[in-house]
Amino acid sequence: MVIQLAAVHWVYLLFVVAIIGFMIMRRDTTLVCIAGILGIGILATTSIEGSISGIFNSFIYAIKELIGTILIISIIVAMSRILIRTGINEVMIAPFAKFMRTPTLAFWGIGLIMMVTSLFFWPSPAVALIGAVLLPVALRVGLPALGAAVAMNLFGHGIALSGDYIIQGAPNLTAAAAGIPVSEVMQASIPLVIVMGVVTTVTAFWLMKRDIRYGRWNDGLIEPVNDTGSGTVQQDDRENDMLSVASKRILAIIIPILYALNVAAMFALNLQGGDATALIGGTSILIMLVITMMTHRGRGLEKATGYLIDGFLFGFRVFGPVIPIAAFFYLGDSGFFAMFGEKLPEASNGIVNDLGVALAHEVPVNGVIGSITLAVVGAVTGLDGSGFSGISLAGSIAQLFGHAIGSGIATLTALGQVAAIWVGGGTIVPWALIPAAAICGVSPFELARRNLKPVVIGLVVTTIVAMLLI
Repeated sequence: MVIQLAAVHWVYLLFVVAIIGFMIMRRDTTLVCIAGILGIGILATTSIEGSISGIFNSFIYAIKELIGTILIISIIVAMSRILIRTGINEVMIAPFAKFMRTPTLAFWGIGLIMMVTSLFFWPSPAVALIGAVLLPVALRVGLPALGAAVAMNLFGHGIALSGDYIIQGAPNLTAAAAGIPVSEVMQASIPLVIVMGVVTTVTAFWLMKRDIRYGRWNDGLIEPVNDTGSGTVQQDDRENDMLSVASKRILAIIIPILYALNVAAMFALNLQGGDATALIGGTSILIMLVITMMTHRGRGLEKATGYLIDGFLFGFRVFGPVIPIAAFFYLGDSGFFAMFGEKLPEASNGIVNDLGVALAHEVPVNGVIGSITLAVVGAVTGLDGSGFSGISLAGSIAQLFGHAIGSGIATLTALGQVAAIWVGGGTIVPWALIPAAAICGVSPFELARRNLKPVVIGLVVTTIVAMLLI
């Protein structure tokens, strides 16, 4: 059935192009997104008051869709703050330090530990959780500070965040925008994340070893800055003396066991999406509360609230730019009907679906074109340095191309997610690299330059693999 496109379809497509253009120019897209919501609202309701109300209602809709992701990240950050303050993080990671005897072992050791830690704690808090302990060990065995920063970036902000299989923030966003179950996106992303991770990290390691051997390595050292990327509590407020060494050791064993039990429960009970996130979130809250009460004792009640506020400040600071963008792109699917009702032509399945069907009748779209487009769109949307702000767009465009091709929505969605987060999540955009660069005391611009070639090579190879999977 051929869908008759209306003015609202063309306006939506026009603003999608405009948003991509503004992202390429590294300009903020909030105003463009709000203008797009207003324009679609005017066409849908033919009333000023209805379209203006639609702006606010679309924000509410986006927040409802995102609130689980915002909460879990905020809670993880809140918990990481008490782990850092008490020094439990140092005890948790210290046993791994003895395995780092050479620069090679230090590079891969820091990377793998960062990846595993980031799956549970999110990359920015994970940088603080492991950097203070493992960085001095890596430097002692001869790994340059910039090499350690590269490893932390690629394994944490790259591999762990682009897959996000535990917290599931990224796949929830892309799946919602693409209109498919989150489990499909996660399954489709596994081969892409593996390929991207292996190609990028191996390339980065080989380039580092080559440049060090031929004297072309610039460590880009600057004066270290104490910035973990989360929270407002300063180091001079630490109260490590309120927990005994024995208590820290016991808690450092219990915490990983609790998360291991969470993972086992996810497999045993088939928990995915919101259910899996809720289990991790609830466990993290309990850990944070127990440690806070043990550490601060008489002031534990007040301090617990302080840590939560600290986490929420970080969560909304990260997702503040995402909400207007998500509000606009949700209008491409079910969000339109929730905001404005049945205002589209008869037999419409949503703006994005309609555009996909129309595109299939007009343009010969195939897996090659779709894969290249999603990789480029994902990379472009990551240029704002967020990583998360553009993955809703990637999901929407994947849905459009998937319907046009007739298959591959999940693979295209996963490819857009991987590209957006690798570029914008903290690997090659300098202003997104500050946490890792600061903890290692290196220039974020030099770190971005070091990551650029491996990430580009990885994206090319991953895009080719996606073509073969569609």
